[in-house]
Amino acid sequence: MTPQLEIQLIAAVTAAACALVGAFLVLRKTALLSDAISHAILPGIVLAYFQTENLNSPLLLVAAAATGVLTVGMIEALGRTRLVKQDAAIALVFPALFSIGVVLISRYASGVHLDTDAVLLGDPAFSWIRRVEVGGRDLGPQSLWLMGAVLALVVAFVALFYKELKISTFDAALAGALGLAPAAVHYALMTLVSVVAVGAFDVVGSILVVGLMIAPPAAAWLLTDRLPVMLGLSVALGVASAVAGYWLARGLDVSIAGAMAVMAGVVFAACLAFAPDRGLVAQARRQARQRVAFAERMLLVHLLHHEHTPEAERECRVGHLQEHLRWERSFAQRAVRAAERGGAVTRTGDQLALTEPGREAAQRAMVA
Repeated sequence: MTPQLEIQLIAAVTAAACALVGAFLVLRKTALLSDAISHAILPGIVLAYFQTENLNSPLLLVAAAATGVLTVGMIEALGRTRLVKQDAAIALVFPALFSIGVVLISRYASGVHLDTDAVLLGDPAFSWIRRVEVGGRDLGPQSLWLMGAVLALVVAFVALFYKELKISTFDAALAGALGLAPAAVHYALMTLVSVVAVGAFDVVGSILVVGLMIAPPAAAWLLTDRLPVMLGLSVALGVASAVAGYWLARGLDVSIAGAMAVMAGVVFAACLAFAPDRGLVAQARRQARQRVAFAERMLLVHLLHHEHTPEAERECRVGHLQEHLRWERSFAQRAVRAAERGGAVTRTGDQLALTEPGREAAQRAMVA
């Protein structure tokens, strides 16, 4: 397997793991916790390294997960005081913990790979270099095995606790009433977010991991209302962003991790604009249709009001609508065409007349 393919596989697996946990953060409206956790776990990693002096030790994952849970606990404890809101609590807790980690690195670990640039930005270009060897046989990149294991852990957790995650995400009170322990599910999920974040450090760093954790699920949420479909779309969009980001970086000779995050943003922007129901284009079209439909009702009421009156010949002309209803000529034509298509009016030259169904619709509109 070539390094090029290995880098893409590592990036894809990392993006899938990030997107899968990120979907629940987006649905729980706690997306900022991904940013807080991905930064605040740094002191836990550093302290674990001081104990083991081995960057590959599983103790780093354990310490990161514990620090992530501690971070969430501190944020929620601060929020429960009601002296600050949750966003302020996040902004107070994670910079404090992250800065402690940066100070520890710069003071005691400046000579090892655990430097602030690696932690902040990561670099997929070098993620394939460290290998797993058993009996002299090369089994592939260490990062691929690590993130593969993390992804398997995430998939297993979601599969085993899907019901608990689903109910507690959409209605924590109901989950509590059913005895599903929503608080325990919440902290387990935050632990998993911590594990995914530290696993992704070498690939994308603590800053860009937030983009892969939030952008694909946010884009998927725009495309569907079904949780299983959203989870699948989140993973698919995350993987697509990672692979597309690799080729973008290769073409422009820029940071792979940065390009991956850029492509995740591009995918989200595309979904934001063109999602079938929730996209900006769909909303604009829906608003335009509603505006025309309302104008059509106004037209019918106007025609009914002036029907069989001395001024009917003047008031029921298409050209007069611009003056009387203050419509632009093009909009007046659209309203008239909509009424004609619906069989509510007939037009003879410039003169409009209500049909029987149009007269009934106008009367219903007046009553409503």
